[in-house]
Amino acid sequence: MSKKALLIIPPERFNEDELFKPKEELENAGVEVTIASTEAGEITGDYDGKATASVIFSDVSPTEFDVVSVIGGSGTNDHLWGNQELQGFLKQAYNEKVLVTGICAGAVTVAKTGLLSGREATCYPVDVQKNELIAVDVKYVEQHVVAHDDIITGDGPQGAKEFGKALVKALR
Repeated sequence: MSKKALLIIPPERFNEDELFKPKEELENAGVEVTIASTEAGEITGDYDGKATASVIFSDVSPTEFDVVSVIGGSGTNDHLWGNQELQGFLKQAYNEKVLVTGICAGAVTVAKTGLLSGREATCYPVDVQKNELIAVDVKYVEQHVVAHDDIITGDGPQGAKEFGKALVKALR
């Protein structure tokens, strides 16, 4: 499979399971994975895990990828939820028929684009995230993955492997 995925993490405090489990599923299926953030370099996760963002997301075109995914973690709320540049990037990806996805707080980031308004999605089952979905007219569903043809959301670390499998399935 000669597909490409862009996984966008916050510049600090990404969730390790939400990054590494989908990344492993994608790579095992032959998908080329690029990690991006709002800054390039080594980034520390919620549990002191390390990842390297090789690019700044705004320095690439979403059309270079078959899937763009926003990864959760406590830093996602602080750095990605209100990031207008990222909102525009995700909308551009969607408009260019690139699969747009998000897991946990990353699903909230996707919902904030308005692309999920009137539709179902999932996120980490805590009020702060569920309320963000409801605020933009998204129906929260308590399950690991909600897969539409054009947008996939995942709930968090518990569903991270299943989320990765859903991305691979959608890319086939």
